[in-house]
Amino acid sequence: MRSVALNNVMTYAPESRAELINYAFKHKKIMVAVNAEKILHATDESRAIINRNLGYPDGIGAVWALRKKGVKNTVKIPGCELWLDVIKDYYKSKKFYLVGGKPDVIEATVEKLKVEFSGIMLVNYRNGYIKTEDEEHKLIEDIVQLKPDVVFVAMGSPKQELLMERMQKKHTAVYQGLGGSFDVYTGNVKRAPQWWVKNNLEWAYRLINQPSRIKRQIHLVRFFMNLHLNNY
Repeated sequence: MRSVALNNVMTYAPESRAELINYAFKHKKIMVAVNAEKILHATDESRAIINRNLGYPDGIGAVWALRKKGVKNTVKIPGCELWLDVIKDYYKSKKFYLVGGKPDVIEATVEKLKVEFSGIMLVNYRNGYIKTEDEEHKLIEDIVQLKPDVVFVAMGSPKQELLMERMQKKHTAVYQGLGGSFDVYTGNVKRAPQWWVKNNLEWAYRLINQPSRIKRQIHLVRFFMNLHLNNY
C-alpha cells in the first residue's frame, strides 16, 4: 500500500477499507486518523507519532491531498466507522479490548456491541480516566495477560496514540485510536445524516449545528489554498 508525505505527514492511501484493515493485521499496526487539520497544524511531535504508525485518510481533505499527489483511487475511511468494520470482520475470531470514554459511555458501548455482535470476544474494557502511572501499569499488565488481538483506545489525540505506543511495546496487536467514537456509537453525540456524509459535507453540517466552530473551520480555508498551490 502506497504512502505519501503531506506536509511531511506520511499518509497511507488505501483503495478500500479491506486493504487498510488487512495491512494493519498483517503488520500489527497502530492506525491513526489523518485529516486536513492534522496535516495543516502538524508539529514535530504529531508528525513523528503519525509517521511511526499507520496514518490513514480519515477526512476528505486528506483524500484530496493524496489525489493531488497523484494517488487517484484512495478512499476516505472515517475512523468512527472503521473500528466497527474491524469488529464486523473479526468479532468471531479475534479478541478485543476497549479503553476510553466516560464510565457510562464505555458501559453502554460494551452492551450495544454484545447485542449487535453476538458472541463477540471482548476480553475486557475500562473507561478513559487513567489518572496515575499505577493505573496505566495495571491496564497494560491486563492487556499483556489477556492478549487481545485488537485494542481500541478512545481518549483523543495525541494522548491515545502515545498510550497505544506504550501498550504496543509490551503487547503486539492491532491498535486504533478512536477519539469520540464511543460517544457517536452510543448516540451521545449525533453524527451528520447520511446525505451530508456521502457528499463529503459533514464539516458543513457540524458548522451549521455548532456555529462556534467557525474559527476552527477558517483554518481549513488555508489548507485548501495550500492544496491548490501545491504546497503539500
